[in-house]
This record gives sequence, structure tokens and C-alpha cells, in this order.
Amino acid sequence: MQRATKIIATLGPASEKPEVLRDMIRAGLNVVRLNFSHGTVADHRVRYDLVRQISKEVDKEVGIMADLQGPKIRVGKFADGKVILKEGAPFILDVACELGNQDRVGLDYKDLPKDVRAGDRLLLNDGLIVLVVEKVIGVEIHTRVETGGPLSNNKGINRAGGGLTAPALTEKDIQDMDAAISMGVDFLAISFPKDGADMAYARKLADAASAKHGKGKARLIAKIERAEAIAPGALEGIIAQSDGIMVARGDLAIEVGNPAVPALQKRMIRLALEADKFTITATQMMESMINAPVPTRAEVSDVANAVLDGTDAVMLSAESATGQFPVKTIEQMAAICIEAEKSEVVHLDTDFLDQRFERIDQAIALGALFTAHHLNATAIAALTDSGSTPIWMSRHNIRVPIFALTSRIETQRALSTYRNVRPFSIQAGADRETALLQVEERLKKLGVVKSGDTIVLTIGEPMDQAGGTNTLKIVKVR
Repeated sequence: MQRATKIIATLGPASEKPEVLRDMIRAGLNVVRLNFSHGTVADHRVRYDLVRQISKEVDKEVGIMADLQGPKIRVGKFADGKVILKEGAPFILDVACELGNQDRVGLDYKDLPKDVRAGDRLLLNDGLIVLVVEKVIGVEIHTRVETGGPLSNNKGINRAGGGLTAPALTEKDIQDMDAAISMGVDFLAISFPKDGADMAYARKLADAASAKHGKGKARLIAKIERAEAIAPGALEGIIAQSDGIMVARGDLAIEVGNPAVPALQKRMIRLALEADKFTITATQMMESMINAPVPTRAEVSDVANAVLDGTDAVMLSAESATGQFPVKTIEQMAAICIEAEKSEVVHLDTDFLDQRFERIDQAIALGALFTAHHLNATAIAALTDSGSTPIWMSRHNIRVPIFALTSRIETQRALSTYRNVRPFSIQAGADRETALLQVEERLKKLGVVKSGDTIVLTIGEPMDQAGGTNTLKIVKVR
């Protein structure tokens, strides 16, 4: 059974060797994530070039995502590297402090004293340390330790319930965005947007960078990790201004509390699907495999439930960047996805009730799904330029694989995140009959179809008209 759910993995010291990356792609990797929170632009440029090289060698186009750091608020450095905070002890977050000690530490976000007030709870180091604000004096935030433990250099700070005013894009992010687009990345992940305006601003900057460097437009992913981003209307606004969203469960859970996240995950995925946008589910999906060759049963259930929620992709972070088993982790994740997909229920008939289509190509896309389902077709093949037709198809659950055949390499890479879409190349400039023959031969070579099988095909006529899918054809394989 072919896997519909896509796999994204972060490149890092454990996975940047050519032989390891080659095995990861062969194991099922669809998109590589470059994490701009770590490393230099030069490091990421080398990794970008490596991905393109290995992708070409194994004859599989994978997408590349640049994940911007965003306004990650952190404590400064300690004179001794770390301190142990004891419950009930006072502790000061001091903008002016250069090297921290047992009593105080500096901040990289200078406006934090303006954003907090007495009674606020600050969560440090992924919520392992909890400080309660008692008062703010100038640039000093005076707190008392509610939950203590070790606190070391540069650990993150979140405010329970959100409400920090830090912008979604810092100067570093804007520079990194320009560099990433100059490389030619396929996706840009924007960290900590709080509303649609943040994503609209990111889009404006990204489009300007694309024009400056003469590159195609990268698709924007909004990372949902602020409490403000899930407020009524805010999430819908973010989705409307994005190409896809990431259910970034780490920082989100710190701000809204762990118990709220599973239901929010389902809501985000549902809203994105309804808006024809893709979703990525991330954070600690296979965390134990950083050090173990097999996942825990809880992790298996977590990945499977994300698949059953309808996510387009599942993502690995430290598991592939610094873990001991990057290839095995992808193999395990792929196997879990396949098993979960076997139990999915197809509701195409009810999905299409009361549907209204304004575009011919959208009507053809959904008509192809309906036809393939009821004819028990072996495959759907969409000849596409922009990728819109297979994207519309991918928003509905169907057990028939969707093959997107395009002469544009940018479209191949852009479709690497969409559930149940397998992008492949065909020759540019082919006439209708040659193109149809290419589709049939390509699918036969892949072992997808054999003589006598049924293919449901979508195509635009005339062939050289972009965005013009207007024909649905049923083909019996010769």
C-alpha cells in the first residue's frame, strides 16, 4: 500500500552526511526542514545544495522548508553556565544583566518588562521552570519561583495564556527569509504569527525577496504556537493568509496548557482542510527515537491519531537532526502512517453534498475523485501546471492514489506536502496524445498500474493553457 501522509524531517549533524540523507529519502522522506534557529546561513546553503544533489541522484524531488526562528524569548547566559532555582526563592529577570547568577539573569527581549504584570506566570525551559511575577521595577521583573530546577543558558520564556507583543518577524528573520529565498526554498515557515496581518506582512516581504532574486514564490506556512493565534477569528485569518499551517505543539502547549492541545489539533486540521490548505503536525512525535531504535507505544498512537485527524504531513525535529537513528525513525513513521491510513473511512458522497463550484478546474478535480471512487479506479492522474487540480483532490480522503504529472520542477516540489499526491515529471511541450502516452508509461514503470486497469485522468485542452484543466477522461491501460 502506498503512503498518503507525507514525512518532513529536520536536517542536522545526524543527517547531513550524503549517505544518511540518501537513505532517508529512500525510506520515505518528502520534505527537508532547515531550522534557522540553529546554524548560520552558510550552513543552510550547504545543506540546501546537498538536498538538491542527493534528490537528483535518487530521482525523487523533495521539498525544502526554511523554518524561521521568530521572536523566541530567551534568558541570557549565566556566569557558571547554569543555576538551580529553588521553590519559593526570589529571582529577577533583568534586561541590564550581562552574566546571570543565582539571583538574576539577563533577557534577549528588551520589552518583556512592558508586557508583564504582577500575577503573571512565566514558563521557562519548555515549562519545566515556573516563575510568578510579583512586581516590575524599570527593566527588572521580580518573580518568585513556583516550580524550581536547573536553568541554563539561553532557555526559552513563555507567558501562560500568551499576550506578549513581540513581532512575528524579527530583523534576523527578515534577513534569513531573504537568504532562504535566494537559495530557492519551496516553503517558508513563519514562527509565532498572532493573526492574519502577521502572515500578510510575511507574504509581502517574501514576494519582494522573490522578485529581487528572480526566484519562484515560496509557499508560506504559519506555525500556530501562540495563544492569540487560536482565538476566534484569528486562526481563520491566519489560515486565509497562508498556504498551510503547522500544528506546533511545543510552544502552544506551554501557553495554553497540555490538555487543550489535542482538541486544538483537530480543530486546526479541520479548518485548514475546509480552506483547501495543508497541515503539518509537529513536536515530539517520535521523541524517544533520539536515543532508542523503536518508538514508544504512545508515540505510535500520537502519529496514527494525527493521520486519522487528516493531517497532510508529520514532522521530525531532533529525532532526525541530532538523533542516533534518523533513517529508522523515518521507516517507523512511514509504517505507522500506512497502518493508520488503512482504517480511514471514505465519505466522498457526503463530502460533495451542497457543494458549489465557481471554477471549471475545481469541478473537474472533484468530479475525478467521485468517478475514481465509484469505478474503483487504480489511479488518478492529473496533468497539471500550477498543481491546483491535485491540491483540490487531496483535500478529500480517497484510497485511490493521486499522481500529479507536471513539466515544472517547482510544482513537483510544492506538491511534496500535500496528502495523497505523488508528483512526477513529464516532458515539457508534449502534445495531448504524447502526454497521455507518457502518463500511462510512467505509471506502468512505477508498478502502479498494469494492463486492464482503469485510470481517471484530468487534463487541460489546449495543453499550453495554464490553469485550464477542463477535461476528465477515463482510460483503460493497454
